[in-house]
Amino acid sequence: MPDQDESLLLYLNETIATTRNKDELFRIVTEKLRLIFPFDAITILTFDAEQQYRRVFLRDYLGELLPPLPGRKPSKLSIENSPIEQFIKAPHLQQYDLVEVAAQYPTFEPFALMVERGMRYLTVVPLRTGGQLIGMLSLLARRASDFSPADVSLLEKIGSLVAVAVNNTLAFDEIARRERQKTTQLAVNNALLTIKDRETLFRTIATEIDRVVPCDYFGVRVRMPGTEVRAFAEFAKQPDGQFEALGENRYDGIPDPEASKQAVAALFSSPGVYVGADFEDLAQRYALMRYIREQRGTQSLLCAPLWVGDEQAAALIMASRLPNAFSDETLELILSLVPQVTLAIQNVFAFEQIDALRAQLERERTYLIDEINDAAAARFGDFVGTSAVMQQVFTRISQVAPTDSTVLITGETGTGKELIARALHNLSPRKERALIKINCAALPAQLIESELFGHEKGAFTGAVERRIGKFELADGGTVFLDEIGELPLDLQAKLLRVLQEKEFERIGGRRVIRSDARVIAATNRVLEEEVAAGRFRADLYYRLDVFPIHLPALRERAEDIEPLIRHFLERYTKKLGRPVRGLRARDLRALQQYPWPGNIRELEHVIERAVIASQGPFLEFAGFSSGATQAAVSAGAGSSAPLKTLQEQERDHILEALRRTGGRVSGANGAAVLLDINAKTLEARMKKLGIRREHRAT
Repeated sequence: MPDQDESLLLYLNETIATTRNKDELFRIVTEKLRLIFPFDAITILTFDAEQQYRRVFLRDYLGELLPPLPGRKPSKLSIENSPIEQFIKAPHLQQYDLVEVAAQYPTFEPFALMVERGMRYLTVVPLRTGGQLIGMLSLLARRASDFSPADVSLLEKIGSLVAVAVNNTLAFDEIARRERQKTTQLAVNNALLTIKDRETLFRTIATEIDRVVPCDYFGVRVRMPGTEVRAFAEFAKQPDGQFEALGENRYDGIPDPEASKQAVAALFSSPGVYVGADFEDLAQRYALMRYIREQRGTQSLLCAPLWVGDEQAAALIMASRLPNAFSDETLELILSLVPQVTLAIQNVFAFEQIDALRAQLERERTYLIDEINDAAAARFGDFVGTSAVMQQVFTRISQVAPTDSTVLITGETGTGKELIARALHNLSPRKERALIKINCAALPAQLIESELFGHEKGAFTGAVERRIGKFELADGGTVFLDEIGELPLDLQAKLLRVLQEKEFERIGGRRVIRSDARVIAATNRVLEEEVAAGRFRADLYYRLDVFPIHLPALRERAEDIEPLIRHFLERYTKKLGRPVRGLRARDLRALQQYPWPGNIRELEHVIERAVIASQGPFLEFAGFSSGATQAAVSAGAGSSAPLKTLQEQERDHILEALRRTGGRVSGANGAAVLLDINAKTLEARMKKLGIRREHRAT
């Protein structure tokens, strides 16, 4: 029936010219072919230019005689060691016994499945355009077909038309793929140019990629030098189609989430698509994959490395609840976006580092402004004292200041240890850099390490950003560790390493940081006794005690009291804008006889209060809450009672403070605040003076 054949060819030719939808086109071709040729299933394969790989272009099982083959969506498969290797050698239509072919290639799963379902005969029609073999059309049947020469000729002509249709479709698909790729790349580039916030940027990238490769999960995981693999940005699609950032607790249902996440890290170091049986295999091998399958319904996974190195790596990961959501084609599309996503990560890192540096510089600026203001009182010429013991102190300061030697300043609270530390720094070659101070007694033990050495973001609960430690901040300058005797034992070992090796690590970090910081330490404790009691490391003590400077108590340099009083009077009269008032001889005598347990700081505060409260021509010292001046005045009032020793005076003074505070030593309303000394120093003085608990409130 040549007219009928001609009519069919014309119809198919017109259909190919006018139909752009691949599925609709091949549905029509299949229906028309079955009207003429008896077959139960049809498959169209395409080859690459070198005929090394094949793709399943169309698989149509009429009447659902066969279930879909398991595995991925259409993807590139090797021709080598498959029946296709035999078929492409035939230049024309060939008919085969499917049972025989399946026996020759027992590992070729598609043919084994077809034979199992009753298929027996296979007709293969080469698909050529311009003399180039681009694929083949296969007709499968349960019953043998006796094709006449005319039938063979018609099938080959139809094959030529189908080849044109396939070629056109492939070209249209390639154009559409490139258009989608360019559109997505443009959208990602626009996001890179306009968005700096990490979450907003990657949510936008996820949304744009989802337009061409739909997914239920989009994530980027990174491993930076010295760290484990961690989430950089992770999002889950919500019912409304929007992507929402995932929290850190999303894997709490896994017994050991960190170990499970690290276990799959190697999986993401190479491109891959895991669907069907491949994903099931992952679920069997990895607890994390099993968890997302059972808890999230995930059935497909795609991963694309962004960069891989010995110390750092990153990967883009997508997941879907659909069983065959991804293919090699979608992987190729995602891989084409790798440069943009990599640039996005680098930009985010850069923006975040700039913000962190800006915050750090602002902290340093604020810190240094405070230091400069405080340092106004630290000029060497401001030291007051003509006594022999103070002249020895000045000599030792002049000797050690120009060096980088570690200095240990000892003395009671209020003797001016911080002033000495500032003088040592200001007289040293490091004076142009920062003097960073930290009071080891003013911070909880768990925070001192962070203050000294810093911490990484996420190192512990509350570590929402990286913190630069005082040793890192003081690089090239000086660190002043006040109240060093209060440093916990576990941190003493870490401090020893810094003193010996000039290096340390931030909490939660693995990178060794070097700091050329000079260390000046101060304490009101007797460290030899602390070492003997096991509260202070002997090796650290000897490392600190390179050049000791001891500051005498004020009661040991009574001749300096009058010059100090005059110095403070001049300072606070000017500072507070008060008139100049005289100092009675009896008051001076009483102030000189008082033991001053708070030393120079206590004397300074007494003078400041007197300047504020006095009304007449003379300074008034009576009626202050500390009781210090009252004791001094009564001691110098010419009483005929026996003169008390300095220890007796100090003991009475502390007992009076305890009486006024109801026996409370520390805290806002404690005797230590009243006496303006450290609470632990007061406890030590009470122990030395025999003041027991029962004496406190009497």
